[in-house]
Amino acid sequence: MKEVVLLTGALGNVGRTILSHLHDQYTWRLLDNQSPDSDFPYDVIVADILNTTAVNEAVEGASAIIHLAGDPQTSASWKSVLRNNIEGTQILLEAAVNSGVEKFIFASSNHAVGHYESDPNSDPSNPNSPFPLDGTELPRPGNLYGASKAFGEIMGRYYHDEYGISVLCVRIGNLNGDAPPVDYARGQSMWLSNRDCGHLFDRCLQAHYGYEIVYGVSDNDSSYYSLDRTRDLLGYSPQDNSAEHIS
Repeated sequence: MKEVVLLTGALGNVGRTILSHLHDQYTWRLLDNQSPDSDFPYDVIVADILNTTAVNEAVEGASAIIHLAGDPQTSASWKSVLRNNIEGTQILLEAAVNSGVEKFIFASSNHAVGHYESDPNSDPSNPNSPFPLDGTELPRPGNLYGASKAFGEIMGRYYHDEYGISVLCVRIGNLNGDAPPVDYARGQSMWLSNRDCGHLFDRCLQAHYGYEIVYGVSDNDSSYYSLDRTRDLLGYSPQDNSAEHIS
Protein backbone atom coordinates (compact mmCIF):
# COMPACT_ATOMS: atom_id res chain seq x y z
CA MET A 1 0.00 0.00 0.00
CA LYS A 2 1.38 3.41 -0.97
CA GLU A 3 2.24 5.95 1.69
CA VAL A 4 -0.38 8.67 2.18
CA VAL A 5 1.19 12.11 1.86
CA LEU A 6 -0.62 15.40 2.47
CA LEU A 7 0.63 18.16 0.19
CA THR A 8 -0.47 21.68 1.13
CA GLY A 9 -0.26 24.52 -1.36
CA ALA A 10 -0.53 21.81 -4.00
CA LEU A 11 -1.47 24.12 -6.87
CA GLY A 12 1.67 26.26 -6.60
CA ASN A 13 4.78 25.88 -8.71
CA VAL A 14 6.63 23.60 -6.29
CA GLY A 15 3.54 21.50 -5.60
CA ARG A 16 2.80 20.90 -9.27
CA THR A 17 6.45 20.01 -9.90
CA ILE A 18 6.45 17.46 -7.09
CA LEU A 19 3.24 15.89 -8.39
CA SER A 20 4.48 15.73 -11.97
CA HIS A 21 7.55 13.72 -10.90
CA LEU A 22 6.16 11.63 -8.05
CA HIS A 23 2.51 11.15 -9.02
CA ASP A 24 2.64 7.33 -9.03
CA GLN A 25 4.87 6.83 -6.02
CA TYR A 26 2.56 7.98 -3.23
CA THR A 27 -1.11 8.30 -2.42
CA TRP A 28 -1.52 12.06 -2.55
CA ARG A 29 -3.95 14.11 -0.52
CA LEU A 30 -3.95 17.69 -1.75
CA LEU A 31 -4.98 20.88 0.03
CA ASP A 32 -5.08 24.38 -1.44
CA ASN A 33 -7.11 27.54 -0.87
CA GLN A 34 -7.86 27.79 -4.60
CA SER A 35 -9.99 25.53 -6.80
CA PRO A 36 -8.04 23.76 -9.56
CA ASP A 37 -8.69 24.16 -13.26
CA SER A 38 -11.03 21.60 -14.78
CA ASP A 39 -8.12 19.73 -16.39
CA PHE A 40 -6.17 19.27 -13.13
CA PRO A 41 -5.90 15.48 -12.75
CA TYR A 42 -6.29 15.26 -8.96
CA ASP A 43 -8.96 15.89 -6.38
CA VAL A 44 -8.18 18.86 -4.15
CA ILE A 45 -9.47 19.75 -0.71
CA VAL A 46 -10.23 23.45 -1.14
CA ALA A 47 -9.77 25.10 2.25
CA ASP A 48 -7.86 27.81 4.01
CA ILE A 49 -4.86 26.64 6.04
CA LEU A 50 -6.43 28.37 9.08
CA ASN A 51 -9.57 26.25 8.78
CA THR A 52 -8.78 23.89 11.64
CA THR A 53 -11.66 21.52 10.89
CA ALA A 54 -10.59 21.06 7.27
CA VAL A 55 -6.93 20.80 8.23
CA ASN A 56 -7.61 18.14 10.87
CA GLU A 57 -9.63 16.11 8.37
CA ALA A 58 -6.94 16.45 5.70
CA VAL A 59 -4.19 15.30 8.07
CA GLU A 60 -6.04 12.25 9.38
CA GLY A 61 -4.43 9.04 8.16
CA ALA A 62 -1.43 10.71 6.50
CA SER A 63 2.03 9.44 7.42
CA ALA A 64 3.84 12.50 6.04
CA ILE A 65 3.15 16.13 5.19
CA ILE A 66 4.87 18.38 2.67
CA HIS A 67 3.88 21.87 3.74
CA LEU A 68 4.11 24.42 0.92
CA ALA A 69 1.05 26.57 1.68
CA GLY A 70 1.50 30.22 2.59
CA ASP A 71 2.01 33.65 1.11
CA PRO A 72 5.05 33.26 -1.19
CA GLN A 73 5.55 36.94 -1.99
CA THR A 74 8.83 38.45 -0.83
CA SER A 75 6.94 41.76 -0.50
CA ALA A 76 4.26 40.20 1.72
CA SER A 77 3.03 42.29 4.63
CA TRP A 78 3.41 41.32 8.27
CA LYS A 79 -0.36 40.81 8.52
CA SER A 80 -0.26 38.33 5.65
CA VAL A 81 2.78 36.31 6.76
CA LEU A 82 1.52 36.21 10.34
CA ARG A 83 -1.77 34.73 9.20
CA ASN A 84 -0.80 32.54 6.26
CA ASN A 85 2.76 31.48 7.06
CA ILE A 86 3.13 31.51 10.84
CA GLU A 87 -0.34 30.77 12.21
CA GLY A 88 -1.08 28.36 9.36
CA THR A 89 2.12 26.39 9.96
CA GLN A 90 1.42 26.12 13.70
CA ILE A 91 -2.13 24.86 13.07
CA LEU A 92 -0.80 22.22 10.68
CA LEU A 93 1.98 21.11 13.04
CA GLU A 94 -0.53 20.78 15.87
CA ALA A 95 -2.83 18.69 13.68
CA ALA A 96 0.11 16.55 12.57
CA VAL A 97 1.11 15.75 16.14
CA ASN A 98 -2.47 15.03 17.20
CA SER A 99 -3.01 12.56 14.36
CA GLY A 100 0.34 10.79 14.62
CA VAL A 101 2.01 12.01 11.44
CA GLU A 102 5.59 10.71 11.28
CA LYS A 103 7.28 13.30 9.04
CA PHE A 104 6.69 17.01 8.54
CA ILE A 105 8.59 18.49 5.58
CA PHE A 106 8.53 22.27 5.75
CA ALA A 107 9.18 24.40 2.67
CA SER A 108 11.50 27.04 4.03
CA SER A 109 13.31 29.45 1.73
CA ASN A 110 16.61 31.00 0.76
CA HIS A 111 15.02 34.22 2.01
CA ALA A 112 15.37 32.93 5.59
CA VAL A 113 19.09 33.66 5.16
CA GLY A 114 18.86 36.48 2.62
CA HIS A 115 20.80 39.04 4.63
CA TYR A 116 23.95 36.96 4.56
CA GLU A 117 24.25 38.46 1.09
CA SER A 118 24.56 41.94 2.64
CA ASP A 119 27.67 40.80 4.52
CA PRO A 120 30.67 42.87 3.32
CA ASN A 121 32.51 39.58 2.72
CA SER A 122 29.65 37.97 0.83
CA ASP A 123 31.64 37.10 -2.30
CA PRO A 124 32.03 33.30 -2.07
CA SER A 125 35.61 33.62 -3.31
CA ASN A 126 36.51 35.74 -0.27
CA PRO A 127 38.15 33.54 2.42
CA ASN A 128 36.15 35.44 5.06
CA SER A 129 32.86 34.89 3.27
CA PRO A 130 30.00 33.22 5.20
CA PHE A 131 29.28 31.24 2.04
CA PRO A 132 28.63 28.50 1.26
CA LEU A 133 25.90 28.15 3.88
CA ASP A 134 25.08 24.59 4.93
CA GLY A 135 22.01 24.83 7.19
CA THR A 136 23.87 24.99 10.51
CA GLU A 137 24.07 28.80 10.52
CA LEU A 138 21.57 31.09 12.23
CA PRO A 139 18.80 32.67 10.14
CA ARG A 140 19.31 36.17 8.72
CA PRO A 141 16.04 36.83 6.88
CA GLY A 142 16.05 39.34 4.07
CA ASN A 143 12.37 40.32 4.33
CA LEU A 144 9.24 39.56 6.36
CA TYR A 145 8.53 36.54 4.19
CA GLY A 146 11.98 35.19 5.08
CA ALA A 147 11.34 35.97 8.75
CA SER A 148 8.15 33.92 8.62
CA LYS A 149 10.08 31.00 7.14
CA ALA A 150 12.71 31.28 9.87
CA PHE A 151 9.90 31.27 12.43
CA GLY A 152 8.49 28.13 10.80
CA GLU A 153 11.86 26.45 11.21
CA ILE A 154 11.84 27.35 14.92
CA MET A 155 8.30 26.01 15.36
CA GLY A 156 9.41 22.80 13.70
CA ARG A 157 12.27 22.57 16.20
CA TYR A 158 9.81 22.98 19.09
CA TYR A 159 7.35 20.39 17.82
CA HIS A 160 10.15 17.90 17.21
CA ASP A 161 11.67 18.40 20.66
CA GLU A 162 8.32 18.47 22.46
CA TYR A 163 6.48 15.70 20.62
CA GLY A 164 9.08 13.71 18.68
CA ILE A 165 7.73 14.30 15.18
CA SER A 166 10.42 14.22 12.48
CA VAL A 167 10.79 17.68 10.92
CA LEU A 168 12.82 18.58 7.86
CA CYS A 169 13.14 22.23 6.79
CA VAL A 170 14.19 22.64 3.15
CA ARG A 171 15.52 26.07 2.25
CA ILE A 172 14.42 26.00 -1.36
CA GLY A 173 16.38 27.97 -3.94
CA ASN A 174 15.11 29.21 -7.29
CA LEU A 175 12.75 26.73 -8.97
CA ASN A 176 12.79 28.10 -12.47
CA GLY A 177 11.75 25.28 -14.77
CA ASP A 178 14.16 23.30 -16.89
CA ALA A 179 16.67 26.11 -17.37
CA PRO A 180 18.14 28.69 -14.97
CA PRO A 181 17.41 32.40 -15.40
CA VAL A 182 19.58 34.22 -17.92
CA ASP A 183 21.62 37.28 -16.86
CA TYR A 184 20.83 36.72 -13.18
CA ALA A 185 23.83 35.31 -11.33
CA ARG A 186 22.04 34.95 -8.00
CA GLY A 187 19.26 32.92 -9.62
CA GLN A 188 21.81 30.70 -11.36
CA SER A 189 23.62 30.11 -8.07
CA MET A 190 20.47 28.90 -6.32
CA TRP A 191 18.70 27.27 -9.27
CA LEU A 192 16.68 24.12 -8.58
CA SER A 193 15.67 22.23 -11.70
CA ASN A 194 12.32 20.49 -11.99
CA ARG A 195 13.73 16.98 -11.95
CA ASP A 196 16.05 17.74 -9.05
CA CYS A 197 13.05 19.16 -7.18
CA GLY A 198 11.09 15.95 -7.68
CA HIS A 199 14.06 13.82 -6.62
CA LEU A 200 14.74 16.04 -3.59
CA PHE A 201 11.25 15.71 -2.16
CA ASP A 202 11.21 11.99 -2.83
CA ARG A 203 14.35 11.73 -0.70
CA CYS A 204 12.72 13.95 1.94
CA LEU A 205 9.92 11.40 2.18
CA GLN A 206 12.18 8.34 2.16
CA ALA A 207 15.07 9.36 4.44
CA HIS A 208 15.21 9.11 8.22
CA TYR A 209 15.94 12.15 10.40
CA GLY A 210 14.98 13.90 13.59
CA TYR A 211 15.15 17.65 13.04
CA GLU A 212 17.22 19.06 10.19
CA ILE A 213 17.65 22.12 7.97
CA VAL A 214 19.02 21.55 4.48
CA TYR A 215 19.31 23.45 1.20
CA GLY A 216 17.35 22.56 -1.91
CA VAL A 217 19.25 23.58 -5.05
CA SER A 218 20.75 21.79 -8.04
CA ASP A 219 24.43 20.88 -8.31
CA ASN A 220 25.47 24.33 -9.52
CA ASP A 221 29.15 25.16 -10.03
CA SER A 222 28.85 28.49 -8.28
CA SER A 223 26.51 28.35 -5.30
CA TYR A 224 25.75 30.24 -2.13
CA TYR A 225 24.78 26.95 -0.54
CA SER A 226 26.51 23.69 0.29
CA LEU A 227 24.71 20.47 -0.58
CA ASP A 228 26.94 18.30 1.63
CA ARG A 229 24.36 17.86 4.36
CA THR A 230 21.51 17.42 1.88
CA ARG A 231 23.46 14.62 0.24
CA ASP A 232 24.58 13.01 3.50
CA LEU A 233 21.26 13.21 5.34
CA LEU A 234 18.86 12.49 2.49
CA GLY A 235 20.84 10.66 -0.16
CA TYR A 236 20.12 13.55 -2.53
CA SER A 237 21.86 13.16 -5.90
CA PRO A 238 21.08 16.18 -8.13
CA GLN A 239 21.54 15.78 -11.87
CA ASP A 240 21.51 19.38 -13.08
CA ASN A 241 23.95 22.29 -13.03
CA SER A 242 23.07 25.85 -14.00
CA ALA A 243 26.53 26.32 -15.56
CA GLU A 244 25.67 23.81 -18.27
CA HIS A 245 22.89 26.11 -19.50
CA ILE A 246 24.80 29.40 -19.45
CA SER A 247 27.09 30.19 -22.39
